[in-house]
Amino acid sequence: IPCKSGDIFVTPENTPHAYFVSEEGESLFVRRIVFSPSELELLGGRSYPSEKKKNYCFGIFNENPAIACAMLNDSMQVTVGALCDSIKNELELKGNNYICATRSYLSLLLINVGRYINCSIKNMSFDSSKEWNTVLTLIKIVKESYQDPELTLESVAARLYVSKSNLSKIFNKLTGEHFSEYVKKLRLSKACKLLKESHMTVEAIVKECGLRDVSSFYKSFGEHMNMTPNEYRQSVSLSDNDSEKYKKSTKEEKNMSILNDISTYLQQGKSKMVKELVQSALDEGVKAEEILNEALLAGMGIVGEKFKNNEVYVPEVLVAARAMNMGVQVLKPYLLEAGVEASGKVCIGTVQGDLHDIGKNLVKMMMEGKGLEVIDLGTDVPAETFVKTAIEEGCQVICCSALLTTTMNVMADVVKEAEAKGVRGKIKIMVGGAPVSQEYADQIGADCYTVDAASAADAAVAFCKA
Repeated sequence: IPCKSGDIFVTPENTPHAYFVSEEGESLFVRRIVFSPSELELLGGRSYPSEKKKNYCFGIFNENPAIACAMLNDSMQVTVGALCDSIKNELELKGNNYICATRSYLSLLLINVGRYINCSIKNMSFDSSKEWNTVLTLIKIVKESYQDPELTLESVAARLYVSKSNLSKIFNKLTGEHFSEYVKKLRLSKACKLLKESHMTVEAIVKECGLRDVSSFYKSFGEHMNMTPNEYRQSVSLSDNDSEKYKKSTKEEKNMSILNDISTYLQQGKSKMVKELVQSALDEGVKAEEILNEALLAGMGIVGEKFKNNEVYVPEVLVAARAMNMGVQVLKPYLLEAGVEASGKVCIGTVQGDLHDIGKNLVKMMMEGKGLEVIDLGTDVPAETFVKTAIEEGCQVICCSALLTTTMNVMADVVKEAEAKGVRGKIKIMVGGAPVSQEYADQIGADCYTVDAASAADAAVAFCKA
């Protein structure tokens, strides 16, 4: 609201407000008092919490208008100015009984202002009262509907039977902020409350507060709070001293929060969440290599260990691997730019005559989860193709899979082909599948046999390191 010298405006609590002063002409001297009815007992005032009768603060809202305003005369300006200066001095000096003195001065101030407004309000004409009622209704709608992600200024304007442009204009004029910013701040405020007072997941809070998605929530939260949601939750649960230490923690420590989130969602197989959080981590300056190693590979490593211990089964591994691949796709351009290389290269396939690929695919996912680059040759692969690909691509390991006893002999052919090409000492050969055993691997001269996909991935990593 453009203020004139001596104007005094009083609005109900929780109403966004701002004061604008023209740059031209003399500087305006505007005094503001911010208070809440719930704090009146501390101020020595009286409140009436009834929904039907909201008279409080010494009758300033006697008629419960959307806004009370009055132009102060010279005498009233002197009175208000003296009381405000007295309050300011008490708060700055903090002398004996300064709290009681402050309450007394504030009570006198409110009494004087209330009397003055009540005498003036009957004779004044305030042409913005209709606009204020519209804006207050808008605010009420937003507070009741902020959980709806489809809530827009256009939808609210339709409910109020006003144009979107006009509603935007008067909202900005009377509150000093844009509608979208107000809604965003309200939703973030609600999110902070849920982070502090509940054990809801970030995903559930995003849904509860009507926010678009986890990725944009992390970004907005970081811009406003300078920390991630999980960091905020941890900081508000600490003592004041611990909280200060927490805020001063290093950037690396702060990054661990989002990396842990990525790992957790990967283990749960939530591909979309992993993809969004990987992008958020990159936006926050976390290195691509760190995201790969500390979040994606770490999470997949936990899944692999659980699979070995029969704590999870093939479906859980498959969805986790899919989530990891979604994250890796986001990272690939950054990894290439940073020159990050895989820890080893492997070619894998199901041998000639065999079209089964479930086991082969599972081993591939586990190996990629260990940071290996895997070239998938598919099914029905001849022995010559295994060896030729390994030589051309610079693979350290060849992995052969078979589900039929009639196709197992092709694994022996792979070993013979490697010997014929003179690379047997350079390339390790691993075999696996339902009919394969350690005895058979020894018989054909293979370097390794494993009983499950997770063990195969561990063995391949060991060969590549060696």
